[in-house]
Amino acid sequence: MGRFDGKSVIVTGAASGIGRASAQLFAAEGASVIAADRAEGVHHTVAAIADAGGTAEAMVIDAGSESDVAALVARACEAHGGLDVFYANAGIIGGLEGIFDTSAETWAEVLRVNLIGPAMAIKHAGPRIVERGGGAILCTASVAGLRSGAGGPAYSASKAGVINLIQSAAQQFAGSNVRVNAICPGLIETGMTAIAYERARAKGKESMIGQLNPMRRGGEPEEIARVALFLASSDASYVNGQAIAVDGGLSSSHPVTRQEFGRTSF
Repeated sequence: MGRFDGKSVIVTGAASGIGRASAQLFAAEGASVIAADRAEGVHHTVAAIADAGGTAEAMVIDAGSESDVAALVARACEAHGGLDVFYANAGIIGGLEGIFDTSAETWAEVLRVNLIGPAMAIKHAGPRIVERGGGAILCTASVAGLRSGAGGPAYSASKAGVINLIQSAAQQFAGSNVRVNAICPGLIETGMTAIAYERARAKGKESMIGQLNPMRRGGEPEEIARVALFLASSDASYVNGQAIAVDGGLSSSHPVTRQEFGRTSF
């Protein structure tokens, strides 16, 4: 038997990376999964789940749109009789420009997808999870949201917002048996970090990836997905309102590159 037999689970950002790995692992543990993303690659995720004998359905949505998130929750409830877990994983990086070079439009879009999206997930999924007698909401934050030095300003601020969001939500769900937590990944090889990995490999410097953390390597999407499954499961029944760093130890020191006023990029 799987840990999520009979459970209804939504994963956003499921076309690749952490979202794809999480959707696959939830399905492997018996969950009926709605895999959502604005990229068509979400269909490949669902095909892989089906090939492995799991149950999943794809939805192409904008994770920062309230109407799309509401429709996503409604579909999960219609297809699977309710909702037990929502993993709000979708996000964008929004560039690495410094504060003085980032436009208001970029700020608005990054906050819309990375922060408002998870807020809408909590708003619409939470009451449905309460109806099932409780469950879990997860959000992907980042070590960049813990303190400066691990991402561009807009991205970092949005992820800091996610951390406070899950803390606030945990309090507002008091007495409902709904737990709300965040995962703060470090450097993970995903579509978002592909450029950095490709550049390092092109220069023959792949061995230097992740050298700022004590593990001396980057992480894999499956390593984040396994933490997501733990936090969503009954094994984490007393874990609530927490932002868990999964970063090889990077945030134990959080080394940064010194910056100076006038520098145009992160």
